[in-house]
Amino acid sequence: MKVFSFLALLSITFSCSQTQENFSTIASLPKKIKEASAAEISKASPLIWTIEDNHNHNILFGFNEKGELVKQITITNVENNDWEDLTSDDEGNIYIGDFGNNDNDRQNLAIYKINAADLNKDEAKAQFIVEFYYPEQTEFPPKKKDRIFDVESFFIFKNKFYLFTKNRSSKFDGTTVLYEVENNPLQKLPAKKLGSFVTCDQFNHCAVTSADISPDKDKVAILSSDKVWIFTNWKGDNFFSGDVEKIELNHHTQKEGLCFKDENTILMTDEGDKKITGNLYQLKLK
Repeated sequence: MKVFSFLALLSITFSCSQTQENFSTIASLPKKIKEASAAEISKASPLIWTIEDNHNHNILFGFNEKGELVKQITITNVENNDWEDLTSDDEGNIYIGDFGNNDNDRQNLAIYKINAADLNKDEAKAQFIVEFYYPEQTEFPPKKKDRIFDVESFFIFKNKFYLFTKNRSSKFDGTTVLYEVENNPLQKLPAKKLGSFVTCDQFNHCAVTSADISPDKDKVAILSSDKVWIFTNWKGDNFFSGDVEKIELNHHTQKEGLCFKDENTILMTDEGDKKITGNLYQLKLK
């Protein structure tokens, strides 16, 4: 698959910055959360929300910046096939991305809406489910060199979802593809391909694991295990069409959650293991 045309490459301005002093660890995550797969702040709640992925419990976790677990909400009417990211709309409703697809063989990709009013409950139901598919995928799974249909990252913008693929092809080259999905629960929807971007060519450093758009809707951030890319000045809704800055965190862990706390502050989470919990991190943008 060709990633960019020559003209597309010319339209993007690249810059790179190193960071240490503006990146810090805020707290350890609650011990009950071993595989934090997301980070999201809803306008309807003071908490930071996360989920666990791949056949863990159907629970939405809310914790504070001290790393204290404050809320657990069991979502009773859907399964956790592979929950990978969270986003929220301007009313504070939270959406769960059940689109993890490591083997590129799933045909039940979905996004679940959780009402803002339910964030103070112990149990809730998804109000509706958005189902979608990739028109470009015709085999389940495709050949290993074509396994580009895993997703761990998305956000909502102007009532549409924007998904960033996690490339799992045998010939990994850092390409992430941007897809658009309508926020429409009435029918199974085709994801619309908008563009692509090359992060870097080492999977452990360059695979995209989370994404968010800033409160003022003028910055988009995508995350890997030790890098953040910030996109600005895009055209339309192709967030890859403007300028991009790569931020080296100089800190390598299994980071899988990212959200904007405010216009110039990003929060991140990573996964723990059997011996240690993950952490909550903060990145101050210059």
